[in-house]
Amino acid sequence: MTGAAVYLLLGLSLLLAIVLPQVTRRIALSPPMVLVAVGMLIGLWPPVGFVSLDPQDHRELVTHVTEFTVLVSLMGVGLAIERTLDLRSWRSWRTWSPVWRLLAVTMPLTILGVAVLGWWVAGLAPAVALLLGAVLAPTDPVLASDVQVGEPITEDIDEREDRDEPTEDDDIRFSLTAEAGLNDGLAFPFVHLALLLLAGGFTVLDVGTWIGWYVVGKIALGVAVGIATGWLLGRQAFHSRSDKLRLADHGEPLLALAALLAAYGAAELVGGYGFLAVFACAMRLRASERGHSYQRAMHGVVERLEQLMTLMVLLVLGMAMTRGLLDHLDWRGVAVALALVLVVRPLAGYAALSVLARDEDRDGGLDRGERMAVAFFGVRGVGSLFYLAYATSHEHVPDEPWLWSTVAFTVIVSVLLHGVTATPAMARLDERRGTGVS
Repeated sequence: MTGAAVYLLLGLSLLLAIVLPQVTRRIALSPPMVLVAVGMLIGLWPPVGFVSLDPQDHRELVTHVTEFTVLVSLMGVGLAIERTLDLRSWRSWRTWSPVWRLLAVTMPLTILGVAVLGWWVAGLAPAVALLLGAVLAPTDPVLASDVQVGEPITEDIDEREDRDEPTEDDDIRFSLTAEAGLNDGLAFPFVHLALLLLAGGFTVLDVGTWIGWYVVGKIALGVAVGIATGWLLGRQAFHSRSDKLRLADHGEPLLALAALLAAYGAAELVGGYGFLAVFACAMRLRASERGHSYQRAMHGVVERLEQLMTLMVLLVLGMAMTRGLLDHLDWRGVAVALALVLVVRPLAGYAALSVLARDEDRDGGLDRGERMAVAFFGVRGVGSLFYLAYATSHEHVPDEPWLWSTVAFTVIVSVLLHGVTATPAMARLDERRGTGVS
C-alpha cells in the first residue's frame, strides 16, 4: 500500500467519522458499527495484504495505542461528569450508590463468571481463565454514545437550550459513564494476579502481598496522585495570582492533555495505577471551577482527540478481522462472548443494583427499568484490547491466539448489539422519565 493510498483512506475515514454522528443520531446504528464495517472492507483490499495486522506481531504498539486511547477517554469522562463526589459528604456518596454497586459487586462477579466459563467451557488453565475474565471486565461507553453523559454544563449556556445531551438527573448515563471511568483502572489488580499466577511461584502466602500492594497500595497511590495533580493544575488555571498563568482566562484548552500526561506519568512513576490517576485528576480539575466555560473548551479538545484515536482503533480492528484476527475463533469463544454480553453482565449488574436497592425517589435510586438498562449496557471496547496486549507483552500466555480472537469477537458483538439497542432503549427511557432528550 502506497503512502498516498494511506492518506486517502485516512482522510475518507475521518470524513466518515465526522459525518456519522449526525447521520446516525436518530437511528439504531452507531458510528462504531459503521467504522468497523469500513475497516473490514478495507481489510479485503488487496494492497492491504502486504501489512501484518496480527496483534501478536505488534504487542507493544497495540499496548501503547490502546493505552493512550483509554487515557484520553478517561480524561473526557472525568471532565464531563456533572455529579460531584465530596469525600466528606455522606449524601454525595449516596448519589454515587449505583456506581459503587457496579464496581464492588458487578465487576468481581463478571470476572468470576467469565473465568468459570473460560475454565469450564473453553478448557483454559485457571490463570488464563482469570486473565480472560479480567480482560473482559472493563466497560467502555464511548463505543455506545447514547449511554454516556454529554459535554460539561457551564454557566455560559442554558443547559436546556440548544442541547441534546442529558442533564444532571440522568442516573442511567451517569452510572454507566462513572463505572467505565473507574473500572478501567480497577481491573488491573486482577490482571496482575493472573500474571503472577502465570509466572509461577505464587502461593497462598502471597495473597496478602497482592491485596496489600496490587489492590490497596496501587489504587490509593493512583487516586492520590490524580487528586493532587488535578488540584494543583486547577489552582493554576483558575485561581493563579499571575494573569499569565491563569490559563482559564486565556482559553488555552491544551491544559487537559498536559494534565492527562502528567497525572499518568506521575502515578506510574510511584507505582500507582495511572488510569485511576487520570480519571481522578479530571474530576478534581472539573471541581476547581465547575461552571467555567473553560471546562467545555478542555472537554472539546479531549473529545476530538478521543474521536481520532477511537477511529484508528476501530478501523484497524475491522481490517484485522478480515485479515485473520478471527481465525482461531471457535464455538467456545462464541459461547463465552455471548454469555458475557447476554447473561453474565446483565445478571451481575441487575443483582448488584437490586439487592437492598435504594428507593428510586432517593439519592442514587433507580427504578426497575433503569436498573435493567444499566445492567445491560456494559459495553466492551478498547480497554479489553489494551489489557490483553499488556498481559501478553509482560508474560507468556498460553492460548494467546484464541484469546485475541475471542476478545476481538466479544468487542464486535458488544459494538453491534449495544449499538443497535442503545438509541431506541434510551429514547424510551428518556420519554418515560420526561427528560425531553432527543
